[in-house]
Amino acid sequence: MISVRDSIFDMECAPYGHDKDASTRETKRVIKGKYTTIDEYIALQPLEIREALERLRHTIKKTAPRAEEVISYQMPGFRLQGILVWFAVFKNHYSLFTRPRVLDKFRDQLKVYTLTKSAIQIPLNKQLPVKLTISIVKYAVGLNQQDAALKSAPNKKKAKK
Repeated sequence: MISVRDSIFDMECAPYGHDKDASTRETKRVIKGKYTTIDEYIALQPLEIREALERLRHTIKKTAPRAEEVISYQMPGFRLQGILVWFAVFKNHYSLFTRPRVLDKFRDQLKVYTLTKSAIQIPLNKQLPVKLTISIVKYAVGLNQQDAALKSAPNKKKAKK
């Protein structure tokens, strides 16, 4: 089974600093600053991308209002019973990252975008449709709730005496 960490770092466009060849890749991150909050991350971005990031953030927060904002793997993310999504800005696009099984559910609807195992690459001059973002986040919330329920369910195997 592939872990979330493996799925994030195996991508062609791993965020700057995680990939030894990132400095030569066209997709390297635009910023390399110190930030501990999503507000700080967005403030470090070029002005022309901030509105799209704020809209994405607002859509995620509205869809999953109990989700906690985090910086995870040096990317803004949202966690509710586990990670839901992350986002990051690159030189020629920004990406919405999620677990591969979430992304697999929406691959047909995302054919107009470049996809990796767990990321949707969105050109800097475009935005991911709000309804699609809502669907992706809702599905991730549902999967996290299912996973949490399975983890907390009592073990049905009885010990042999």
